[in-house]
Amino acid sequence: MSTPTKLKSFCSLAMAALFAYSASVQLNDHDWYFWLPLYSGASIVNLVSWVISSKPINHLGEAVLCLGIFLFIKVVMEDIGDGISGFWSMDLSERVIREKIGSGLVVISMILQLIASSSSTQSPQVSMKRQRNSYPRYVEYGMAFLVGFSYGLPFVFFVLQRGEMKL
Repeated sequence: MSTPTKLKSFCSLAMAALFAYSASVQLNDHDWYFWLPLYSGASIVNLVSWVISSKPINHLGEAVLCLGIFLFIKVVMEDIGDGISGFWSMDLSERVIREKIGSGLVVISMILQLIASSSSTQSPQVSMKRQRNSYPRYVEYGMAFLVGFSYGLPFVFFVLQRGEMKL
């Protein structure tokens, strides 16, 4: 088991906070029973990864990943069927776009956490210095990009463009 780097710890904590907030606002949704477990599970996986990187979170991470993929496909099909917007749309005023982006963030986050967790198991001969930095660099940079995107997109939409959500 390796110790998470400062960048990975910060990104995991930031994503855990974002997913915890997302879970807290799901109770007024008509299909909250899908989204509450998705965001809660993602928050727990990121929160545990903030402290340590270990194998026990793999099972929860895999379950959240599967649920995230299912919900992403569900929302994309709903969007295509209703003709609300295009696949690449970032218009956060639409519910399906917010759900698509949210489930996509969970999927990417879980993939990065699972890669980090699987790469943290090293042989006992590896020195402590090398073991501390055993994560692939693309995992850390991917997590940093994910944090920037997930906090930046709502800021641009709601603060700079002053967009409003549709129900």
